[in-house]
Amino acid sequence: MQQKNGLIFMLIGTAHTLLGLSPWGFGKQFSGFFSTLFFRINNGILEFPLFGGQMNYESFAAFWFFYFGLLLFPLGLLVRFMEKQGLLLPRPFVLSYLVVILIGVYMIPLSGMTFFMLPHALLMAWQLRERQLKPVKELG
Repeated sequence: MQQKNGLIFMLIGTAHTLLGLSPWGFGKQFSGFFSTLFFRINNGILEFPLFGGQMNYESFAAFWFFYFGLLLFPLGLLVRFMEKQGLLLPRPFVLSYLVVILIGVYMIPLSGMTFFMLPHALLMAWQLRERQLKPVKELG
């Protein structure tokens, strides 16, 4: 059975991106971004309090929510390619993904990280464990 982890990454990335653009997500902020043609949507490092700036947390969150969705899509393409080639996802990748998701779940428990990404990360960890146990099963 071909694994579908790449497809799951792409679906989560697409949903994240679309929700970020929607009126129920960060639609208001993206309307503001559109007014500048998405150029210089904030003052970058100059907004940090360290430099005497005032952080616009809504635009910052909107950008990173949207951008995270965009980043998940090419990651999904890469994972999908590997799965189609019959290549196994490296153990450090799976474990790193699980750790990152667990940190996100701890920090924001009522989020998509808990309800969508945690089950996916646990599935990938289970697949990794099954892969490690498979040679033992074949011998018996």
